[in-house]
Amino acid sequence: MSPNTTVQSVTILGATGSIGVSTLDVLARHPDRYSVFALTADRRWQVLATQCLQHNPRYAVLNDESSALLLAQELSRQGCKTEVLQGADALAQVAAHNDVQVVMAAIVGAAGLLPTLAAVEAGKKVLLANKEALVMAGGLFTKAVKDHDAILLPIDSEHNAIFQCLPNHRPDCLVQGLQSSGVRKILLTASGGPFRNTPLADLRSVTPEQACAHPNWSMGQKISVDSATMLNKGLELIEACWLFNARPDQVQVVIHPQSVIHSMVEYVDGSVLAQLGNPDMRTPIAHALAWPERIVSGVASLDIIATARLDFSAPDYERFPCLKLAQQAAARAATAPTILNAANEIAVAAFLQRKIRFDQISQVITSVLDKQEVSEPDSLELVIATDLKARQIAHSVIAAF
Repeated sequence: MSPNTTVQSVTILGATGSIGVSTLDVLARHPDRYSVFALTADRRWQVLATQCLQHNPRYAVLNDESSALLLAQELSRQGCKTEVLQGADALAQVAAHNDVQVVMAAIVGAAGLLPTLAAVEAGKKVLLANKEALVMAGGLFTKAVKDHDAILLPIDSEHNAIFQCLPNHRPDCLVQGLQSSGVRKILLTASGGPFRNTPLADLRSVTPEQACAHPNWSMGQKISVDSATMLNKGLELIEACWLFNARPDQVQVVIHPQSVIHSMVEYVDGSVLAQLGNPDMRTPIAHALAWPERIVSGVASLDIIATARLDFSAPDYERFPCLKLAQQAAARAATAPTILNAANEIAVAAFLQRKIRFDQISQVITSVLDKQEVSEPDSLELVIATDLKARQIAHSVIAAF
């Protein structure tokens, strides 16, 4: 870092989740480059209190009112000067604040759309870990990035790998598309999750605990279940189309159980570039934070000798019907991805609450997609209304099981 470089202030949307925790770990390794401006969470005030005492942000935001009150009381008792705010408006406020240069968008699900969009509209450098923002409102979101001169950098390990393999290591594909960059297709890797080899008949009896036990990655419950159904890979396919201006048929999903190759890019001359590394989210976080430079992430070197072998296979759609549903929604476009995402969020929540079986997640999504009309998402209001209606239909579908 040059002596003239100023310290960048960072807001973390979703600080208590796995991405938020990893981001704080990377930031703490570079106090000369970064300071924590604001930390946000939904209701986990005890975890946020610990983070505030350690990182001393100017603001802490909780979505839940009672949790915000408890946090304010605890920080006051500890003598911490962090100001506690509450609600959706406060999330947007700390994302768009004039004193913020970088926003880590790591709120899981549809709840992350509005504060992430606020950061984009304020022209921030946005590190996108919330794939649902693009799945729900990809056209509106990418237009806002261009209109407000924001910098959008992907944090999902797969999309970050694709970005690193693109020509000149720049996000120009967002505007130009793959072909103008000499890229034939994207190979989006997937571990296959915990049920890659489970007998199909046994999927009916899968428990939430089993679904959340990912073999390679440490993630929150919702994302872990999405990985187990491979709906997460379907959302990533939709996200890749928006990030890199690609058609769905230009993105090929490949099962790669070792999670060492995070994704690949095939060029028109036959060259295939891959990004490899240990399965640790601090690598893409550090990469995006410092881009176009490189900084230490705390991740151990990949031992390629110990890795020994790399396996690849095509996805089994009988085992992973949610992936096929996502691919169909991507091809259908319009509000189909919004409906898909909303139905999945309700279905996964019901599964985690043991209201439906694991194999019924795809049934809920299918039913909602069949029942709800698809239209062109020409406004954010329409996107939000579509999302809400899909959730209502999903609840009714689940109640009828």
